[in-house]
Amino acid sequence: MKILCVLLPHFPLCCEILRQPPLAGHPVLVTYTTGSKKLVLDYSPELDGLQQDMSLQHALSHYSNANLISADIPYYRSIFTKLLDALEGISPLIEGDESRNIFISLEGLQLIFPDYRAIINAVFDIIPNIFKPQIGLAYNKFLAYLAAFSCPQGRHRILAGNTAAFLKDLPCDVLPVSIKSHQKLRDFGLHTLGQLSVLPLGPLLSQFGMEGKKLYNLARGRDDTPLVPRIMTRAINGNAALPSVTTSLEAILTELESLLTKAFINISRLRLGIYSVDIWTRSWSAVHWERTIRFKEPAIDIKSVTKRIKRLLEDYPQQGPVEHVGFRVTRLGYPRGRQGNLLPRARAQDHLMEDIRQLELRLGNPQVYKIQEMEPWSRIPERRYILAHTNR
Repeated sequence: MKILCVLLPHFPLCCEILRQPPLAGHPVLVTYTTGSKKLVLDYSPELDGLQQDMSLQHALSHYSNANLISADIPYYRSIFTKLLDALEGISPLIEGDESRNIFISLEGLQLIFPDYRAIINAVFDIIPNIFKPQIGLAYNKFLAYLAAFSCPQGRHRILAGNTAAFLKDLPCDVLPVSIKSHQKLRDFGLHTLGQLSVLPLGPLLSQFGMEGKKLYNLARGRDDTPLVPRIMTRAINGNAALPSVTTSLEAILTELESLLTKAFINISRLRLGIYSVDIWTRSWSAVHWERTIRFKEPAIDIKSVTKRIKRLLEDYPQQGPVEHVGFRVTRLGYPRGRQGNLLPRARAQDHLMEDIRQLELRLGNPQVYKIQEMEPWSRIPERRYILAHTNR
């Protein structure tokens, strides 16, 4: 099966230029805030020496005249979604990952397009020129990615036949493995795929464990990673501008509750509940704040969702006065049926255990313990009893 890979270099920057064309040709830094730190999300390609996630202070020490733009994550996400929607006009089998790499299955398209170059031209026609996509075509996802990665912006590359000569000089940094494995490869003096491909499987397994087999196959251009097409479902999201800029958690919560109430009308008709939802805000200075709420059981009423949102807003303060709020439901599910206990005392015990489960789900580790005898005859008080995790 042939796979087409589309890379969109400097995607956040291109989105900002799409929205503000006068930025083109000027040095730009797209920034985001995490905690008290300001970091670089993207930058103009002519600004040498910069990299993603470096501190803004470090970047400005090299390019103090650069224009600063606060990242607008929801806007970038919406542009990426629109591109995927448009590309589905070429093939229904499209995967878009978190790095904004796009993979397209070309299976069956030979009945629609005369050849592969016609498909590539159709992709170029759909994606605006401002993004200067790099497109690669090969027999699997990894080779297609490498083909796209190795060609200039706005161009394409087709890999066919024996790929050993193409792979041998590529750096090991292109391998999708853990940071620990990358460091080990450097420690062993393995810097190119050609050096890695001559090694037998046994030593790689002994040094890298299960990732050793992955390294062995990828260095030879083999990749059995399946293409996972995006599910075409109607997005459930909402956003609103607050009547006035505010730091009041009650005002923010009230607006989010109003937005989610409208969403629950449609969700309840499907007899579904919310498994996970992203909550985001934007401050008056365009600082983006976003957190994800996950539920152990699908939430089927607005009350349980707003209760979690309130705790979230209290635990993770805003970066400044808020002017815009929104949400995005990322996963729905059917609530599981549970038969209640007929005995009042047992029902009370069930409710207590459920409260404990929710508490531990929220905090991520055991919270409730019981005192249990260990060596009651011991002369050492600390050995007589222990705190044991509640057994449920």
